[in-house]
Order: sequence, then structure tokens, then C-alpha cells
Amino acid sequence: MAEPHIAVEVVHAAVDAQVLIALQVPQGTTASEALVLAGLAERFAGLDIAHCPVGVFGKLIKAPDEYVLQAGDRVEVYRPLLADPMEVRRQRAARAKAGRAKP
Repeated sequence: MAEPHIAVEVVHAAVDAQVLIALQVPQGTTASEALVLAGLAERFAGLDIAHCPVGVFGKLIKAPDEYVLQAGDRVEVYRPLLADPMEVRRQRAARAKAGRAKP
């Protein structure tokens, strides 16, 4: 008898490209295994899926190699931020304040 499969999605957004890959994986597949099955390392040069933060529906997973996927899960591979959001906000506020101070 064939092993039952579940539908999951794997997503990653690089600076210049985004991908959403729909997969049918065997029940019991972990998040790490889904990343390998999706072939992200081959699609994105320099992406180290073994060390990238991974989440499911926006919630970080501490141990992707132990997290067993459920039907409908969306596995997300996160990349480092290009800029600290708080610092960008501070800079924007400082520019706005400087613009208001000029006569």
C-alpha cells in the first residue's frame, strides 16, 4: 500500500526573486526534508538551507529537522534583513524633522 502524502508549500524570497513550490510529501516529512525536496539550494546560489532560519506560517521553528509537517503547512525560509527596521525608521524620522525645521 502506498504511503499517504500531504500537500505543503515551500516559499523563499531572495532580493531579486521569489518562489512558491507546492509539494506532495509523505506524512512524517520534516521541514528540513521539505526544503531539500523543494530544491531551494539548487535554485538560489549561496542559500545555505541548513543554517537559514525557517518558519511555518510566520512562526519561527527552532528545530526544522524535528518539526513534522501537517497538511497545508507553508514552510518559509527567511533571509537576513538588509537593514534594521528600527534604524530605518529613526533615519526617516530624522529626515522628516530636518525637513520641517528648514524655513
